[in-house]
Amino acid sequence: MSDLKPAPKKLFIKTYGCQMNVYDSERMAEALGGQGYVETQSPDDADMILLNTCHIREKAAEKVYSELGRYKGLKAEKPDLKIGVAGCVAQAEGAEIMRRQPLVDLVVGPQSYHRLPEMEAKTRQGVTALDTDFPEEDKFERLKSRPKAARGPTAFLTVQEGCDKFCAFCVVPYTRGAEVSRPVAQVLAEARDLVARGVREITLLGQNVNAYHGAGAGGDWSLAQLVRALAEIDGLARIRYTTSHPNDMGDDLIAAHGECDKLMPYLHLPVQAGSDRILKRMNRAHTAESYLKLIERLREVRPDLHLSGDFIVGFPEETEADFQATLDLIREARYGTAFSFKYSTRPGTPAAERAQVAEDVKSDRLQRLQALVSQQQRELQDAMVGRDVSVLFEKAGRLPGQMGGKSEYLHAVHVADADVARGEIARVRITDSAANSLAGVLV
Repeated sequence: MSDLKPAPKKLFIKTYGCQMNVYDSERMAEALGGQGYVETQSPDDADMILLNTCHIREKAAEKVYSELGRYKGLKAEKPDLKIGVAGCVAQAEGAEIMRRQPLVDLVVGPQSYHRLPEMEAKTRQGVTALDTDFPEEDKFERLKSRPKAARGPTAFLTVQEGCDKFCAFCVVPYTRGAEVSRPVAQVLAEARDLVARGVREITLLGQNVNAYHGAGAGGDWSLAQLVRALAEIDGLARIRYTTSHPNDMGDDLIAAHGECDKLMPYLHLPVQAGSDRILKRMNRAHTAESYLKLIERLREVRPDLHLSGDFIVGFPEETEADFQATLDLIREARYGTAFSFKYSTRPGTPAAERAQVAEDVKSDRLQRLQALVSQQQRELQDAMVGRDVSVLFEKAGRLPGQMGGKSEYLHAVHVADADVARGEIARVRITDSAANSLAGVLV
């Protein structure tokens, strides 16, 4: 009898889109690890290729079909190669993916990927597998315990999924489903496990993360309660969360920004537009004034708060006056960074059926908005020169002896000749500001 173990199968995952997809890809790899898979960085030597897709960007589905087309030759060379599509495009397109690209062996939605081992086993029997249900069972309960291998110093942790807001431009309620929050005990257990494996900073994830209402002692907990409980974990030094909605920023969460030392002074709080008329057409349920007052309250408790936002330009029916209102809001809010996009239609959403703004107008407005945000970002970064910040070092830099990490404000910081280890937190005096990073010396 041979004692040789079968060679591990190789899994290549390509991840599109948001941080939640990064987290989901990690969990999918862990789930398939129980089937004998190890990850590879190249599709060429993979036994399974899995595309974890995002439906937020323009023509997302077409980009996935184009990517699948690149694997036709590889599939012809390796008939046993299995190809899967996961994530939000999988949820939206379903069986259509297999119809258009017969080389696909499995399609799984973001709420069903805990079933991947069973689906993979089907494909090995020559049966295609499709699961885009919203199952009643908790996928996080069904997933196997995370392996005990060492981790990097930062990690994502999904605590909430889905959205009940139904913004007129967004497909998330249709691809991720209604808002669901993980139980407090489950989140705390995963966080402790991550810390035991070397994680120093955790970013809590959710489509509307500050709408968190997970079951805990005494009833449902808010995100603020969860943050305070996480702060009690020894070894966990930093807590962040994203993405939040202005309407879910409660008094207790605002207070936590001023009272919880481990909650970092950085907040991603999308507003999307500065025109009340457009906000109403977007079904955002807040106004520019209410948003700015919220920022004012947050900065009262945490004056050094760095703010990030999202903006859509060229939303249907947006006028130049509407756009100017957005620029006015940006000037008043003072963003450290922002993510901005031209509006693009999403089939099935209300805004897709409305009168569209011309592409050249969208492009011009996007350029002007990004120029303003870039100016603000540079001014805020330049103002950091001479200040001392706390840096969590994550990896070696490009130069010998150089180390890089993130400040509490999420600035990328590089230090030359840094006598620090990966995962260490140290004080750094900022000496220089570049386009997208800061440089400094250990204090």
